[in-house]
Amino acid sequence: MAAPKKGRSASAQSRPGRSLALILIAIVALTGGMFLSGHTTPRLGIDLAGGTSITLRAVPEAGQESAINKTNMDTAVDIMNRRVNGLGVSEAEVQTQGEKNIIVNIPKGTNSEEAQKQVGTTAKLYFRPVLTTEVSGAEAPASPSPSASSSGDKATDKATSSSSPSGSTTPSATPTSQGRAVTDALKADPTPSTSASASASASPSPSASSGDASAAAGQIEAQYAALDCTKPTARAKAGDGAKPGDSTVACGQNSQGQWQKYVLGPAEVDGTDVDEAKAVLNTTTGAGWTVTMQFTSGGAKKFGDITGKLAQNQPPQNQFAIVLDGEVVSDPSVSQALTGGNAEISGNFNQESAESLANMLSYGALPLTFKEDSVTTVTAALGGEQLKAGLIAGAIGLALVVIYLVAYYRGLALIAVASLLVSAALTYVIMALLGPGIGFALNLPAVCGAIVAIGITADSFIVYFERVRDEIREGRSLRPAVERAWPRARRTILVSDFVSFLAAAVLFIVTVGKVQGFAFTLGLTTLLDVVVVFLFTKPLLTLVSRSTFFSSGHSWSGLDPKRLGAKPPLRRTRRPAQPAAGPVDPKEA
Repeated sequence: MAAPKKGRSASAQSRPGRSLALILIAIVALTGGMFLSGHTTPRLGIDLAGGTSITLRAVPEAGQESAINKTNMDTAVDIMNRRVNGLGVSEAEVQTQGEKNIIVNIPKGTNSEEAQKQVGTTAKLYFRPVLTTEVSGAEAPASPSPSASSSGDKATDKATSSSSPSGSTTPSATPTSQGRAVTDALKADPTPSTSASASASASPSPSASSGDASAAAGQIEAQYAALDCTKPTARAKAGDGAKPGDSTVACGQNSQGQWQKYVLGPAEVDGTDVDEAKAVLNTTTGAGWTVTMQFTSGGAKKFGDITGKLAQNQPPQNQFAIVLDGEVVSDPSVSQALTGGNAEISGNFNQESAESLANMLSYGALPLTFKEDSVTTVTAALGGEQLKAGLIAGAIGLALVVIYLVAYYRGLALIAVASLLVSAALTYVIMALLGPGIGFALNLPAVCGAIVAIGITADSFIVYFERVRDEIREGRSLRPAVERAWPRARRTILVSDFVSFLAAAVLFIVTVGKVQGFAFTLGLTTLLDVVVVFLFTKPLLTLVSRSTFFSSGHSWSGLDPKRLGAKPPLRRTRRPAQPAAGPVDPKEA
């Protein structure tokens, strides 16, 4: 028995059921994951679901035009993301557009006026002394005992740091004991009226009289007792209205992912006092990733004064909180006065967290403000109409493709339609999973990309079908025609899909905003086209080629040799045998 020719696998010809079983298992697994995740429909973008889109333009200070750069814009995006998330919005999109613009897309169900106010203001960064702190929503031990620092970070000067973890001084979660701890902490405020912050000194002191001080302490006590940092709305409102010179309450997340609540003293150092902040891998002392800060001349004196006072206190009152937009992003402790004009924060950092903190520290000094260029509100009703129009357009496009396939390919159209349905099922399930997975939102351009993909997918089937029909025209029967046509069709399909995917990838990289939705959908459906053709269309055609209806060339099969103008099979004919030489009969002559 002759071995199969190169490029024609015998197993591929005789076992198409394996490929069909594989893609069936994949569809079942993905569908099961979709239902288990609870997200059974694709997440819709603002243009379909409704919401608010805000366009912000970066405006540098005079003489600081170079401040508009990628690093600063990315940091601004990170800050705005934190603000929007603080409103309890988990599906907002904040991204740069071009070199100077930031687009904030907030879905329906959110207070758009509050969101607009949050993202349109300049970030405020302050260094405040920590007066007291505890894990929010959790019961503390019955007696004072050290607990892990809320951030796990320690402020160090030349790699020196506190060797023991700082602890909470609020041993009880009951309102009464909390109130006593807060009141005692406010009385023991290491810097009640000597704030070095310019903004703080410019504000009237809350301790102008003993009566005012008692009222302020009582207010802070009540706010701290009622504060539940596990709730996004409570975090967003914590410290609202507090001036830099006031004591306040705040929330922050510790290294264990728990939310801490704080009572913080007046701001001692302003974010603009930080001249430079960097994430550095410290290999000299083995501290790992650290964050270095360099202060301005005025900021160096302020920071030296406050760290000198904090170093004399017990935990947690030897900590200072780095507060951005009212949220504690780090609360390192100090063991000595840091008077050199620079400091290093070390602790449980990796590269990403160190760079994030460095960016936040730098943002307090960025000479950038953002001007609101436009605010577009899309109602849910308008989004529903757009989605309906997109689905109608997709249905019309699919119907036209099916009509063409049936009219031209007849029985083969069943294979094409089945392949289109498999491709559609995979696309839908994957889009539904990508919503909670990577935040993918199906917008109107993405729907357009899916409609265009119908033609790209159908084109792959047409390439293969035409190759098979060419083989039949050459006089071959269906089964060998299916196998001989596949290698040539496969190359053409791969080249065509590669070009489409390359175009989608380039479009996704060089564009921003909603156009990326079109590019992403086009690239995804192109990849799925390859999967469906290889694991479904080809194996299915191999199976049906064994059926009598198709192999006999029925007139409705789409593979009728007569309709295709097939040539008769080429066969060699033998010349008749010559008679042996001998005498010739005179009558025959």
